[in-house]
Amino acid sequence: MRDGEFLILNGNEVQALLSDRELELIEAVRRAYVAHGAGSSTLPHSTFLRFPEEQRNRIIALPAYLGDEFAVAGIKWVSSFPANLEKGLDRASAVVILNSTLTGRPEAIIEGSIINAKRTAASAALAAQCLLNGERVTRAGILGAGLINFEIVRFLLAILPDLTTIDVLDLDQGRANHFKEKCRAAFPNLKVDKVTDLDALLKNSRLVSMATTAARPHISDISACPRGSTVLHISLRDLSPEVILSCDNVVDDAGHVCRAQTSLHLAEQLSGKRDFIRCSLPEILRGVAPAKPDPDSVTVFSPFGVGVLDIAVGKLVRDLGIQQGYGTVINSFFPDSWSNGNHLSVP
Repeated sequence: MRDGEFLILNGNEVQALLSDRELELIEAVRRAYVAHGAGSSTLPHSTFLRFPEEQRNRIIALPAYLGDEFAVAGIKWVSSFPANLEKGLDRASAVVILNSTLTGRPEAIIEGSIINAKRTAASAALAAQCLLNGERVTRAGILGAGLINFEIVRFLLAILPDLTTIDVLDLDQGRANHFKEKCRAAFPNLKVDKVTDLDALLKNSRLVSMATTAARPHISDISACPRGSTVLHISLRDLSPEVILSCDNVVDDAGHVCRAQTSLHLAEQLSGKRDFIRCSLPEILRGVAPAKPDPDSVTVFSPFGVGVLDIAVGKLVRDLGIQQGYGTVINSFFPDSWSNGNHLSVP
């Protein structure tokens, strides 16, 4: 693309560009985490826009800059409206805007809900791969039968060759049935069992992914987890602060995840400190911290979902779109420059 051109990629185009690229996405997320952990990023706190009449609804702005090989800046503007599910709409919608790090001018606007789902799933799969530390896994538990966990299943299958069965639990049996049918169509070799009891979900699997719409903690006991289990606490508000304090905790970024009344924020308020967080995933990836020093501990991975992942994946999408001729390029998006000498002078 030439300077001044502006690329628009819609959701169907993003889906096509990222199809069957799970390992490539996991690698992009890994490199983004490593760059972030090495200090090659700028990551302001996310801004939450809330609505007084409906506290569950929110729109979040996640700005970020990622250096090193990425050299990209941008922002994700992502909404979460849980009642959309009752209207037959997806809970989340988003856009990602990428800016030039040379001029600051926006270069692309990309449908962001697919990027959001796939970068979340890639991060979860990467964490599972690290924290399992070579352990063979044949069964996983899934709490929450939504898009995010569906994508997490997709990415887990890409990195866990022995995974053959998942247990699914959702309060809405219709959603659980829909999830099972979607998995059957997308992953024909995967066995999907529905369960109706949390303890059954926990005790059957040493790997559990929690991705729900919970606004506050609702799980106060995970003693059914086998020793050495790994819990991917993706939705951040499922586990009580007491449960968090009893576990081995790994995060993506402690400064970001201990905010907005997440379970870890509540644990910090309860304990008065953050030393219950052992390390971050970037520290494990960089070899600064061990993956699992106590093989018998239950490790909880709680990712806030840092914006550097969105712009890293957004850059991948933009580059693929340009290479493969996807998207709409606007040549006249910007106004004529006031500084180019063509403006009228006033005596």
